[in-house]
Amino acid sequence: MSLFLASVGFGLITSAVLAIAAVGFTLQFAVTDVLNLAFAAVMTAGAFIAYWINQLGVSVWIGMAVAVVACSVLSVLLNLFVYAPFQRRGSSPITMVIVSLGVALVIEFGVQAIVGGVNVSYAMSQGSTFRFGGLILTTVQLVIMAISVVVMAAAHVLLRYTRLGKAMRATAANRTLARNCGIRASRVITTTWALTGALCGLAGTVFAIDVSSFGPTSDDIFLILILAAVFLGGPGHAYGAMLGALVIGLATEISAAYIQPDYKYVIAFVALLAMLAVRPNGLLGSRALA
Repeated sequence: MSLFLASVGFGLITSAVLAIAAVGFTLQFAVTDVLNLAFAAVMTAGAFIAYWINQLGVSVWIGMAVAVVACSVLSVLLNLFVYAPFQRRGSSPITMVIVSLGVALVIEFGVQAIVGGVNVSYAMSQGSTFRFGGLILTTVQLVIMAISVVVMAAAHVLLRYTRLGKAMRATAANRTLARNCGIRASRVITTTWALTGALCGLAGTVFAIDVSSFGPTSDDIFLILILAAVFLGGPGHAYGAMLGALVIGLATEISAAYIQPDYKYVIAFVALLAMLAVRPNGLLGSRALA
């Protein structure tokens, strides 16, 4: 039982990090219509930006704030100078996927050229250890979970109760109709890139904090988990991404406790494939930012 509870604790932390990334990814995909495989590469860039700030003797939490802003700007620039020009030419979805893969390689190897092939760690303390029954969590892990809960609540408020959120939902559902209704779709899309880029920087930093040691390619496998969470919950479905992150996070860590840890990502995809065989549109269905 203690092993199970310990694995649940790890699963909750993984789910918290994954939820931030998955919500950002699915918002980006639904509104911009770009399956951005460079998402994890931007996360890596954000993690290293926070690291460089941290190496100046500044708190990693301040470094995280800088990474959030930097990745937001980077995402907007990627759309402005890379994705949008291809979309204006009428490029097919598969072309956009290939373009995003190329962007991912450029960013990843660019970071690697700067930092080298070594892994690094933040200079920070994990804080006190707390026990909740059989669960054992550190202060930093609790902070990460709290950040994730705040992000999920903010996403809910944004989509349900703000004009921007309603415009994002309308643009995701039908961009042409949204324009005809007076919504400035181009402005909504740019804002979406900024918001999801910020979530990308946040996810990259908390991911790096969680794994302790990270390198230029550390987030590659995490992209697989993001895709699994998004498609498990239902592509384009923000709440589905949250639910998918919880299921995938728990499944990977609990399976790692009882099976070979190297197979935990395989277990995640077995669960995904099994569910898709029953519900092809995901747990909550494929709806535009529902």
